[in-house]
Amino acid sequence: MYRHLPNLISGARLLAAPVLVWFAATGHETAFSWLLIVALVSDVADGLIARMFHLGSKLGAMLDSAADVLTLSVAAYGISVFHPDVFRDHAVACGLVIGGWIAVCAVALLRYRRLSSFHTYIAKVTGYALGFFLGALFVFGFTPWLFYLTVMLGVIGSAEELALLWCLPIWRADVRGLWWVLRERA
Repeated sequence: MYRHLPNLISGARLLAAPVLVWFAATGHETAFSWLLIVALVSDVADGLIARMFHLGSKLGAMLDSAADVLTLSVAAYGISVFHPDVFRDHAVACGLVIGGWIAVCAVALLRYRRLSSFHTYIAKVTGYALGFFLGALFVFGFTPWLFYLTVMLGVIGSAEELALLWCLPIWRADVRGLWWVLRERA
């Protein structure tokens, strides 16, 4: 059972997505905020558990990526419901991040018929920054410096993932980053 714990955590995040949508659609911001924070923390937890106890798997990488896509989509929906000024006042920055993220998902699906699941170092750092930003947004309000840090990391991360999609002809989960892939190829 313990060897499946990271997958169970990712599965719980998948199940949390429709509940989060319902909370947002019915105006329950506090419940939405706390469940989103739990989902974001569980994203960190499943990866740490998988790495620390060598429980990583291809299925786990794909479940984690699917849960990431749903959680981030629902978070964007929650922002549009509870903090629409973020999208309105920062449309270009939000468009860059969301557009880059959609481009990575689309290219990966076209190229590999699945999400990339690269889990690069920059993607992990971006995920942590995004988690902090979302938690701060829903608990304390908009934090400009954290927003722009997250945007910068998101754009860099999407550019790296697009480069990896171009460099890797066959799908591989959990690559460290573009530098390591290029060094490996040399």
